Amino acid sequence: MNRKTKQLTGILLALGLIALMLTPTLQAKPNTLVRDSIPDKYKWDLGQIYADWTAWEQGLTRLQEIMSEYAGLKGSLAGGPQAILKAAKLGDELGMLARKVGQYASLNSAQDMRDNTVSARSQQVQIAFANFGVVVAWFNPELLAIPWETMKQWLDSTPELKPYRLGIEDLYRQQTHVLSEDKEQLLAYFSQVNNAPSAIFGKLSTSDMKYPTTTLSDGNPVKLTPGAYYSIKSTNRNQADRAKATESFYGAYVDNRNTYAAIYDGILQSDWASAQARNYTSCLESYLNADNVPVDVYKNLVNTVRGGVGPLQRYYKLVKEELGLTEFHLYDDMIPLVDFNKTYDYDQIQPWIIDAMAPLGKDYQARLKTAFESRWIDVYENEGKRTGAFSAPTYGVHPFLLLNYNETLNEVYTVAHELGHCMHSMLSNETQPFASAEPTIFVAEVASTMNEALLLDYMLTKTKDPVERIALLARAIKSIDGTFYTQSMWADFEMRTHEAVEQGMPITAETLSDIYGKLQKEYYGDAVTVDDYYRYVWTRIPHFYNTPFYVYKYATCYATSAKLAAEIMSKDKKVKAAGLDRYMTLLKSGSSDYSMELLKKAGVDLSQPATFQAIVDRLDSYVTQLEAELAKLK
Repeated sequence: MNRKTKQLTGILLALGLIALMLTPTLQAKPNTLVRDSIPDKYKWDLGQIYADWTAWEQGLTRLQEIMSEYAGLKGSLAGGPQAILKAAKLGDELGMLARKVGQYASLNSAQDMRDNTVSARSQQVQIAFANFGVVVAWFNPELLAIPWETMKQWLDSTPELKPYRLGIEDLYRQQTHVLSEDKEQLLAYFSQVNNAPSAIFGKLSTSDMKYPTTTLSDGNPVKLTPGAYYSIKSTNRNQADRAKATESFYGAYVDNRNTYAAIYDGILQSDWASAQARNYTSCLESYLNADNVPVDVYKNLVNTVRGGVGPLQRYYKLVKEELGLTEFHLYDDMIPLVDFNKTYDYDQIQPWIIDAMAPLGKDYQARLKTAFESRWIDVYENEGKRTGAFSAPTYGVHPFLLLNYNETLNEVYTVAHELGHCMHSMLSNETQPFASAEPTIFVAEVASTMNEALLLDYMLTKTKDPVERIALLARAIKSIDGTFYTQSMWADFEMRTHEAVEQGMPITAETLSDIYGKLQKEYYGDAVTVDDYYRYVWTRIPHFYNTPFYVYKYATCYATSAKLAAEIMSKDKKVKAAGLDRYMTLLKSGSSDYSMELLKKAGVDLSQPATFQAIVDRLDSYVTQLEAELAKLK
């Protein structure tokens, strides 16, 4: 399995999700964690991929047959452009079927990770992919053995190769990092081994995780699943309760810190070994090169954000003052500044989200309605279910969305966020040929954060309640904190930990916690009291283990969507129309060009630090507005 396939698999298992069906009457959130007791309309229908496991087995068998056919093409590529075209078309057939076979097993596993039978089937797919990677290790070296001048002539003279041109050109661009056939095959043998740390992390953090039970000030015991924990952080105004819940919740991770450190060390060592084998000077360079992104873009981001923490610290000091706290802790960061414990029924928010996307056009809104009504979404938490939220594109069907909706304001935005991923996938798949249908990871978070920005504008306009307006404005600030600042800090952490391995430093739970703790001091200064267990946050961030060097893309995408959102919501009709046209073109572009080029066409230049500084300035403006709104209540 090559790097691109490995990243895709990790992303399909790890990336983010949301909502479901619009009904004429509101129904309360199911008061159960038993999946079979949750109404079907709140659960996705994976029968839209395959009717049953028998049909899936037939798909897997056919997939393996195509893999054998593909492997049989070895030695044929030098035969001319038609030989290249034959391999490319068979690769398309293989890729489309692989998406369906892989997603059916993966999503069934995600809804109950305790099911060992389903887990075994998911492993069947992974083994098939790994074996295929070994069998076709010849492809890239054989293609690159053809002189570029000859290949260019074939591409120029064969219109049918147009959908594959960028991919072929990109392979030649990375030629210095493609090894000989025997070496590529050798690396392919280790694909399953390299994926093992990620799989172990998943099992330890979900199916094997024993979530603690604690008793809060109301005397009622609560099992601290992720959903329950974040509900307490978001709605419980008793700081002592939040402190107790957080210490108990993180205790499960701290107790396993050495195991998590060993797992993460396996990730780091694998990344460095692969980077060296492919002639990269660093792990960072190896990951960014896949998207043809300069290392300076990454470093500009982390340096600009680390140097622009003033507004963030000012916000935390404001929160401390408004909440009347002696000390501000990180477990205080989700409590509203005002007495605002409002919950949002899932059925109620669906028309809101659809209406909020009006600036993107009626077609966009109609697609959202279809997603809500057609059982694409798995809504509520259940025992054994994968935590968090993600959108899983399934070519030839439609995306499926997973979330653990708990009726908080934050979850409302999660729904909109994941639907952004869903719409991006749909528009790209419908517009682009398969070879360029999948949006690049580098631009994957633009649509999701655009949806969040439009929802904020809609809700601020919708409500006349000053208390809710303060809550929304504070939530916007937290969005910048979480999507821009926190992701940049995590990106900084990944860069420093990988550099530590490159320099031969030992990786232990304490060295990792020291790196993370140092970053917390740099970001939070004296505005936040950081409890010791927060130094172990790195133990539970899935992206570190599943998709290294991914989180920085949240921050770059946030900067992109912020610029485009300002244009789309402009009162100047010409600016608005031009911005919308460029944005929709971006959503339909898939991976038809390099990521940086796609963003430049959309009007965004990430090579300039000023692009990131604009978000720092926006946060400063939001904090100022929040101060003014709070003053009105005094």
